[in-house]
Amino acid sequence: MTTVTGNLVDIQGRRIQASEITIEDGRITSIRAVEGPVKGYLMPGFIDAHVHVESSMLIPSEFARLAVVHGTVATISDPHEIANVLGVAGVDFMVENGKQVPFHFYFGAPSCVPATTFETAGARIDPDQVGELLERPEIVYLSEVMDFPGVLNGDPELLKKIAHAKRLGKPVDGHAPGLHGRAAEQYIAAGIGTDHECFTAEEAAGKLGHGMKIQIREGSAAKNFEALIGLLHDHPRQMMFCSDDKHPDGLVEGHINDLCARAVEHGIDVFDILYTACLAPIEHYDLPVGRLRVGDMADMIQVADLKEFKVIRTWINGELVAENGHSHIQRVSSERPNRFNCKPLKISDLHFEATDKDLLVIEALDGQLITKKRWMPPTLKDGATVADPKKDLLKIVVVNRYHEAPPAVGWITGSGFQRGAIAGSVAHDSHNIVAVGTNDIDLCQAINLVIREKGGISLAHGDHHRILPLPVAGIMTDADAYTVADAYAAMDREAKALGSTLSAPYMTLSFMALLVIPHLKMSDKGLFDADTFRLLEV
Repeated sequence: MTTVTGNLVDIQGRRIQASEITIEDGRITSIRAVEGPVKGYLMPGFIDAHVHVESSMLIPSEFARLAVVHGTVATISDPHEIANVLGVAGVDFMVENGKQVPFHFYFGAPSCVPATTFETAGARIDPDQVGELLERPEIVYLSEVMDFPGVLNGDPELLKKIAHAKRLGKPVDGHAPGLHGRAAEQYIAAGIGTDHECFTAEEAAGKLGHGMKIQIREGSAAKNFEALIGLLHDHPRQMMFCSDDKHPDGLVEGHINDLCARAVEHGIDVFDILYTACLAPIEHYDLPVGRLRVGDMADMIQVADLKEFKVIRTWINGELVAENGHSHIQRVSSERPNRFNCKPLKISDLHFEATDKDLLVIEALDGQLITKKRWMPPTLKDGATVADPKKDLLKIVVVNRYHEAPPAVGWITGSGFQRGAIAGSVAHDSHNIVAVGTNDIDLCQAINLVIREKGGISLAHGDHHRILPLPVAGIMTDADAYTVADAYAAMDREAKALGSTLSAPYMTLSFMALLVIPHLKMSDKGLFDADTFRLLEV
């Protein structure tokens, strides 16, 4: 039996009471008022309402070791990153690895594998397989339906996947960036209940008006907190917090607790904040996570105050899993499933013929998944079109990692690199190799480092080379989470030292191949227009 005292935050009752909580066999057996004063505030644990664990580059068991330090007890986890590499076997890996640690991972059945037909993925999950996944108790929802044009146009395979979720009474997550008006209403009417991709408060308010729940996202690259947080004043029962994609160094620093602190700074009522952060996901996804009631599993946290939400202790199923910034979750062994089959490139493979025509260029935007379209004059040298760092015109390359094929070569601006190149096999959603660089020699070297390790993120500048290997599906590592975070932070610093002005160069690079986000992206098959859903000439 364990007893814990503190100021109990009754979120539903909107009151705070000095209390003593008794825990036996992982459950709360009693809650009684006591005379104060007592230290700290006791509340249900935080829940990340939409995250791709793979984007942390950590396997689930290592992700958990970092998350619990910040009071996160559960995640709504979309495993479509590994599913695009390994199919259903990838989902199985995530589920089984997550079960090995005291943490609540609630996985979804990926709805869009592959995300589009305009890229090469490592696997396909058909409607029957989606149905079989949804039959499993550990699969609690249908993951984000990224192909919103397919919903609007009545794609039969996509609608069959949604029908499986409806039949089983499981929620359907959405992904509809920029969708407004009648189109948004039609998308929501198909049974899709959430969206984390709203760019503006106006867009989110329109979707809220049609009954959709909006997830306020603050990840390592994509951020909409500032745009949307004001809506929480009027819609506290229709919103949730999420990270979507969180790199390991960011996860060391904070998680959902940081969003709560920022919401306080914006003048949001603390009970509404905590409902959004702790209870809203439980209710929407019907999760068996404890809400800090007698009879519930003891999934709870103690924080120092209700302003900064510094986490003192975290319990999951009554087990103390973190205390004073230290994780008590032990490392576990892991397999390393992967699918990687391409040979090293030659510098000549990256040649781009000289042209007198303007180039259609991807403009990367810091802190955004969307890009802009730019036309820029080429720079020519020795019969070739070449990168020109002085005007921030760099080469972007995507290499098919699943079988031999010529690399796709295009152009990008907005990254700010003045020297060298970076590359990575974390490239949403198909996870081919994506690279950006100021010259072909460094570009080729950075790409070949990733190919040599069968996955990773890399950097090359002359004789200086660095790589963080990602041997699990080419997108994750089973190494110690804190060691990975330090290594990633060092690579991030080096990328910025090469001149990049992006707040998260590797994360931003990984989204340059995400075809389902407007406006212009790059796949292994070429330049892609997400507005018209077609490949373009550079």
